[in-house]
Amino acid sequence: MSQATEERRKQILAQLLDKKHLTVKELAAAMNVSGATVRRDLKALAEEDALLLVHGGAVLPQRRDYSFRAKQLRAVEQKRVIGRLAATLLSDGDQVFLDAGTTCSEMVPHLKKMQGVTVLTNSARLALQLNSPGLHVLLIGGEYRPDRMDTVGPMAMSALNQVRGYVAFLGADGVSMDFGPSASDVASAHLHRQVVEHARRTVLLIDSSKFGGASLFQIVDWSKISTVVTDCPPDAPWKRFFDEHHIEVFFGERADT
Repeated sequence: MSQATEERRKQILAQLLDKKHLTVKELAAAMNVSGATVRRDLKALAEEDALLLVHGGAVLPQRRDYSFRAKQLRAVEQKRVIGRLAATLLSDGDQVFLDAGTTCSEMVPHLKKMQGVTVLTNSARLALQLNSPGLHVLLIGGEYRPDRMDTVGPMAMSALNQVRGYVAFLGADGVSMDFGPSASDVASAHLHRQVVEHARRTVLLIDSSKFGGASLFQIVDWSKISTVVTDCPPDAPWKRFFDEHHIEVFFGERADT
């Protein structure tokens, strides 16, 4: 598959996740391609079970959690910058926790170049991606969520009770000054709260679009966050806030010192 085809199909999925139903005609006009090209793309995506074909277009399959897929298609370049920068905070031999979110996954290509790093995660997807002889991967068991490819619940919490001393890398669905980092589902928020409680240091990975917009469930308050990694400089109010709370902030390209 060419890069142009891959990007076009990502655009189709992103629009479909937003609008729920799309026609061949509107997709062809939006992407400036022929109807025949769109129909080929829709057929290929339907064969991957990513959408359902209907007369004249496509819809989302029913009874699925699309939140993870939607997040994968948002702020892609910003997450790559954050993942690359976050990885520079680690050294060979470190012990880390990576959450199952899309931002932490951008650390994977950089971690695979390291040696002796132990990675604790509740993401089966990340565990499969971290197939490098230099890494030791510990996958937390628990209630498996197929659409997210992660584990949550009492068994996952019990496993976390048995570990200490790692650096936690967490994403969030939103952050606000009064509420702290937050998640859109309670199971993830509950698990990540325990991850932070047992970590020796917590690094929050957050793209700039999420500043000022709290999600439903608080993960922890700001006193538990040591470092924030983002894609561009925070605005003046956030910079003052981080300074007042003694939170270290890295953004954009970071030169090693």
